[in-house]
Amino acid sequence: MLDTILSLLPFILVVVVLLLIMLTGYVKAPPDQAYIISGLKKESKVLIGRAGIRVPFFERMDKLYLGQMTVDIKTEQSVPTSDFINVNVDAVAKVRISPHAEGIKLAAKNFLNKRPEEITRDLQDSLQGNMREIIGTLSLKEINTDRDSFSDQVMQKASKDMDKLGIEILSCNIQNVTDENGLIKDLGADNTSLIKKNAAIAKAQADRDIAIAQAEAERESNEARVQADTQIAQKQTELDIKRAELKILADGKKAEADAAYEIQSQEQRKSIETATVNAEIAKTQREAELKQYEVEVQKQKLEAEIRAKADAERYRQQQEAEAALYKRQKDAEAKRYEQEQEAEAERKSAEAQKFAREQEAAGIAAVGKAEAESIRAKALAEAEGIDKKAEAMKKYGEAAVIEMVMQALPEIAKNVAEPLAKVDKITMYGSGNSAKLLEDIVTGTTQVTEGITQGMGIDVKSLIAGMLGGKLAGGEDKTIIVQGSPSADKAESTPELPEEN
Repeated sequence: MLDTILSLLPFILVVVVLLLIMLTGYVKAPPDQAYIISGLKKESKVLIGRAGIRVPFFERMDKLYLGQMTVDIKTEQSVPTSDFINVNVDAVAKVRISPHAEGIKLAAKNFLNKRPEEITRDLQDSLQGNMREIIGTLSLKEINTDRDSFSDQVMQKASKDMDKLGIEILSCNIQNVTDENGLIKDLGADNTSLIKKNAAIAKAQADRDIAIAQAEAERESNEARVQADTQIAQKQTELDIKRAELKILADGKKAEADAAYEIQSQEQRKSIETATVNAEIAKTQREAELKQYEVEVQKQKLEAEIRAKADAERYRQQQEAEAALYKRQKDAEAKRYEQEQEAEAERKSAEAQKFAREQEAAGIAAVGKAEAESIRAKALAEAEGIDKKAEAMKKYGEAAVIEMVMQALPEIAKNVAEPLAKVDKITMYGSGNSAKLLEDIVTGTTQVTEGITQGMGIDVKSLIAGMLGGKLAGGEDKTIIVQGSPSADKAESTPELPEEN
């Protein structure tokens, strides 16, 4: 890649140099100026109204104005004519640089890079000198009467000198000629008198010719008038005859025309009357249709107004109904929300009360259970002391054991129920009732008997069941009095206990 760039580097440099030359050396000459490029070539290159390239640092470019220039030619001092009359002449010349190659080459040597004002100042002296030379060869009369010839001679004389400078004279106009002694004015007065004299003679001759011509014209006019009157009379007679004949024909034609006109008039009158009647009928119909249309329009307008009012009233009622419905909905939602909030508050209050009652009941139950556990632990401790007496108690037999157990049961039940006696009020929820409370007391007592069974190895339940079964079988009816129980004051005897607690 680097080798390729290095191989293309000279070409790139050449292209860059050419672009720089194009950017800095590109010139474009306007049509009224000549750009002269010189330096490298022997012959300078001239650009007029076209573009070209100037090599920077090696070529230079100069400008030459080619437009039209006005040179004021005025004799600063009086110049004597051929008849020795001092005159002052004011003239204007239109010049330009010759557009040909030779003219541009000569002008470039004298007026290069000069402004038009500078060029005209350089040419003014030469043109004034040429005009002075021409004035000296002409008389005052020739200068005044033939100014075109005078200007032509000035141009012809000055062209020889201007060609050497590369200048082309386009025109030369004499503006004013004056003299120091007023001779030009006197010449004008003589010419005026001569002109007046010639004019008077010419006028007299013209009047005479006019009078002769008028007399001849009157004679010829009289003859022509008589001849014309005769011819007019003849023509008038012929005209009267022709008029009479034409009148007869015209009367006949007029009668026919009147008859035809009358017939046509009647027909037209009928047509007009028919058309009038038809027009009246049509007008009446149109008026009726118009009135019907107006009635229809008025009807539609009234219907539209009634419909618009009805729509507006319906829309108002609909909006009011929607507003009332929306208000009722919002009121209902607000009321429902308040009820929900009240119900929620009541529910939360009930839950709080329930929770409080549950906590209260749980506390009571926990207290009773703890005391029962304490009693059980005490009973177990006592059972350990009694354990040694178990063998001896077997000697007393089942009756003694049962008697001992039955004597201990009231005390056990009393101790189990004692915590509950300290409670003023117990509220039971769900399936809780007095039976449940009694069941809890019995369960506590049962736990004590089961502890005796486990500690002493004596199945109290079996012993009691066996004893009761034997008594029932022997027909005996005994009453068991449980002393110390809460119900001892109300009942003197209880039925025998079933096998299950």
